[in-house]
Amino acid sequence: MKWSKYPNLHWKGLVNMLSISRRTIVIFGLIALVCSISSNAFGQKNSNAATVAITATMAESLSVSATPGTLSINLVQGGTTAASGAVSITTTGLFLPTRANIQLDGYFSSAAAALTDGATPADNIPTSAILGQMTTGIPTTYTAFTGTPSLGPAGAGLELFTVALTAGNRAFTRTDNLTLEINTTALPQLPAGVYTGTLTLQAQAL
Repeated sequence: MKWSKYPNLHWKGLVNMLSISRRTIVIFGLIALVCSISSNAFGQKNSNAATVAITATMAESLSVSATPGTLSINLVQGGTTAASGAVSITTTGLFLPTRANIQLDGYFSSAAAALTDGATPADNIPTSAILGQMTTGIPTTYTAFTGTPSLGPAGAGLELFTVALTAGNRAFTRTDNLTLEINTTALPQLPAGVYTGTLTLQAQAL
């Protein structure tokens, strides 16, 4: 077909083609505009990053409890008498990784007068006459309170146990039974009376 024979058809075709191209451009332009608006309206918007410093502390602890709180002993002249019952001692602690061991000591305030009748002059029972036994600890047989452990006055104590601390027992708990007896063999002139005193039980982590 020769366009020269149909001039009107030729120009109409061109006009139609241009119209289609313009509509296509307009449509794509509108799509791009909508996408741009959607991206701005619904896209992510991040804030600045705020920080919070956290410090968590697990406090170290160590405690000792003993039951019963009182004991009675019926003394005999020139002989040995056991206490009315055993003392149950529970040692509990939570330790730093730098601690190497824990030690439990028992001691009286004075080596010469562990127990006294309070008279004037006083009659006393020394620590050499008071013996302790802890079958799960160090004094597995009856031993006098005449040592000088880490805690307490010189010559008035007894080391009951020492345990090495490891990663497996830093949360520590242990219960032991301590039995006591008094031997008056070396006190032939000890008069009749009521003798009182205090045994202190104390632990130390090193």
